[in-house]
Amino acid sequence: MTKISGHIVDVISKTIYKGIIQIENGKINNIQPSENVDSQFIIPGFVDAHIHIESSMMMPAEFARYSLIYGTVACICDPHEIANVCGIEGVDYMIENGKHSPMQFYFGAPSCVPSTKFETSGAVLDAEAVETLLQRDDIYFLAEMMNYPGVIHKNKQVHLKLEAAKRAGKPIDGHAPGLMGDDLVAYAAGGITTDHECMTVEEAEAKMALGMKVLIREGSAAKNFDDLLPLLEKHAGNIMFCSDDKHPDDLIKNGHIDTLARRAVAAGYDPIEVLRVCSLNPIKHYKLEIGLLQQGDFADFVVVSDLKDFEVQSTYIRGEKVAENGQSCFERYIPAYLINNFNAIKITRDQLWVEPHGKQLKVIEVEDGQLFTHSIFCEPKIENGNVVSNIENDVLKLVVYNRYQPSSPAIGFIKNIGLKRGAIASTVAHDSHNIVAVGTSDAEITLAINRIIDSKGGIVACHGEQSCLLPLPIGGLMSDVEGTNIARKYEEVDAWAKELGSSLNAPFMTVAFMSLLVIPELKLTDTGLFDGSIFAYTKLME
Repeated sequence: MTKISGHIVDVISKTIYKGIIQIENGKINNIQPSENVDSQFIIPGFVDAHIHIESSMMMPAEFARYSLIYGTVACICDPHEIANVCGIEGVDYMIENGKHSPMQFYFGAPSCVPSTKFETSGAVLDAEAVETLLQRDDIYFLAEMMNYPGVIHKNKQVHLKLEAAKRAGKPIDGHAPGLMGDDLVAYAAGGITTDHECMTVEEAEAKMALGMKVLIREGSAAKNFDDLLPLLEKHAGNIMFCSDDKHPDDLIKNGHIDTLARRAVAAGYDPIEVLRVCSLNPIKHYKLEIGLLQQGDFADFVVVSDLKDFEVQSTYIRGEKVAENGQSCFERYIPAYLINNFNAIKITRDQLWVEPHGKQLKVIEVEDGQLFTHSIFCEPKIENGNVVSNIENDVLKLVVYNRYQPSSPAIGFIKNIGLKRGAIASTVAHDSHNIVAVGTSDAEITLAINRIIDSKGGIVACHGEQSCLLPLPIGGLMSDVEGTNIARKYEEVDAWAKELGSSLNAPFMTVAFMSLLVIPELKLTDTGLFDGSIFAYTKLME
């Protein structure tokens, strides 16, 4: 029997009391009130209410080795990224890998593979495939329904997926950035229970008024925490925290959900309410088998120094100490095999030629830290009959190239990436994960894309013959090496991109979202330039 004493935070009764927790067979078999206890605080473990593990570029078991040291005991995981590359085989791969760590991973059935019909993915999960997944005991929810037009306009396949989740009695996650009014009413009526894409308090309150829970997101690229934190004043019971996308260096250096708890308390919010948001709310919503420091619960909890800094001393899952003093307490798992889906052939510079057909160039304008883009018009720079990157005006050529089958590259232009020389490219390109590249010249873009093709997936920054590459052999999304090495190499590639001129906080993550059509306004897929405000293709020049 294991005994741990301290100030116990009961998020159900909203009290803090001194006591001794007795653990046997992975559960709390008794809690004895006592005045003679250690000065430490015992809190429920943190839960990330929505995350794509793939964005950490680590496998689930490797991700666990770092998130556990920050007190995260469970993650609500959408394996949407690997599913778009490898289908159900990819989902199974993630679930199996996660079993090789004590972290409690709860995976959902990806609802939008592909996200839309306007892009090429490596797999298709139709309603029948989604229903088969939802009938499994190791699938806990229908993952984010990004095809909000399909929900609103009664698309048959979309509604078959929604009905399958309802029959299975499993929650339906949402994804509806900026949706308001009658469209939002129709979307919520489809059975959507959450949304993590809110940007304003007004939008969040409109969604909560229709019965949806709002997940306040603070990821490596999209950061909405400061704007939405005031929701805790009146709506703490309907709020959860999530990271959505977490870069490897960000996770290892800056922490996980513990960081958000710390910031919320520093902003003046009650620590118990904050901990309810970080634990109780997602556990109740997703019906997780995670303990909340009640007698008979699984012994899942975190020992921290205080309720201000939340400095994690140790993390326990099922009664076992899994992390202590910044170190995980279990062996690293090395996968027996790697999966991928990569059939791209090398391109030539002349494939990036753009003939001018109009006087104004339609350009994707990005904003640092946001996934939304703007559609603007700029004067094209033309050299020898080819529309090229305009470094002086920071309007650069953007390319999305099909990685699954031979094809022609799709070409657009993007503003505010900031490169002054060279190019960057990646196979982390939401949601179908084709190759995305942006650069200062056609020659540089061609070199960057071909280096990615040589490695069959990864992220690269290059200038001439020099380059810095992080290979991602698992689906073009993840690495099989040790997490600190992934983070170190990612930092190196990121530094290269910034040395080439980008001033963005996360240039690769920003570029990765430039092919995500379900977040407006202007995006580019492997099949062409797309206007998300009308959900249709649009011309490059007018």
